[in-house]
Amino acid sequence: MRHRKKGRKLSRSTSHRKATLASLAQALFMEDRIVTTVAKAKELRPYAEKLITKARRGDLHSRREVLKQLKRKDVVDRLMHDVAPSFQDRNGGYTRIVKLGFRKSDAADIALIELVGRGMQDED
Repeated sequence: MRHRKKGRKLSRSTSHRKATLASLAQALFMEDRIVTTVAKAKELRPYAEKLITKARRGDLHSRREVLKQLKRKDVVDRLMHDVAPSFQDRNGGYTRIVKLGFRKSDAADIALIELVGRGMQDED
């Protein structure tokens, strides 16, 4: 039974899963929107939102906490200087998941995950 066991395993080991989420978060923060499977998008949402919440504080400790997770200094710089300040007046809900249908090759459920208010067509 999986009682009280949150999160998806994504058919990966623990280290591979952590690396996958970090890589997806880095791509999301650099591109503002990415296309991935629905399961990965749903796992990425809380991971990315916690990083944005840490980055909103903007101090050295929060930068080091985010750097522990993401490993790439250029991504952390973009997150701290561009992404997080744009969410300063927002209390959570920084990402949006939009289902796009099914992938042609293996019929996997595909979704777009994006940062709210950062795209060209957003009204927010």
